[in-house]
Amino acid sequence: MKVDEKTLERLKKIQIECAKKVIARDDFEKIETIGGMDLTFENIKENPTRAWASLVVIDLKTLKPVYEHVVEDIVDFPYIPTFLAFRELPLLLKLYETAKVKPDAYFIDGQGIAHPRGCGIASHFGVETGEVSVGVAKSKLFGYGKEPPPKRGSYTYLRYKSKIIGAIVRTKDNTAPVYVSVGHRISLKTAIELVLKTSIYRIPEPTRLAHNLLQVVRRKNLRV
Repeated sequence: MKVDEKTLERLKKIQIECAKKVIARDDFEKIETIGGMDLTFENIKENPTRAWASLVVIDLKTLKPVYEHVVEDIVDFPYIPTFLAFRELPLLLKLYETAKVKPDAYFIDGQGIAHPRGCGIASHFGVETGEVSVGVAKSKLFGYGKEPPPKRGSYTYLRYKSKIIGAIVRTKDNTAPVYVSVGHRISLKTAIELVLKTSIYRIPEPTRLAHNLLQVVRRKNLRV
């Protein structure tokens, strides 16, 4: 699929409209389970390419997985910075729609509102499905903020034009931080708390386990 400037302008408008629909406050009764979503490609440099998406649901009290699900499909939208949702969201929606277990909240490997147009893939997923979602990214896309102290649990805010758009969170002592932002129907404060509550290593358990599951699936499929 080729993407021209006219198409990008149309997609920018979709993101701007999406950002207006984001609910950045706690809009749920309780969270007892969290699902981590991740996606991997057969060949990330090719387009189209085969891809797999995984969901691992964990129990918040034990941090143990209670459900896992994987889907496969062809992705044909190219990788374009700040337009990740249009490449990955269709497969994540297929994963969501076919899952037999729906967690109370979703962690997505990407940005929420910490995005130039206020609607990264985590927000796009949340608005599209109506689910509680949190963006947990391994690197910064947008905004500015100082590194937090090296102690686990410390964090600083990510800002743009003096507005808080996310947080830089230290999930493990002396380890690189993760970038947390509101996806949908949750406050940043609660999003940070949930990320820390579910983190044993650098990456929170829901997305870490989803990533690990995908590596197994990808290796198995590429051997066939």
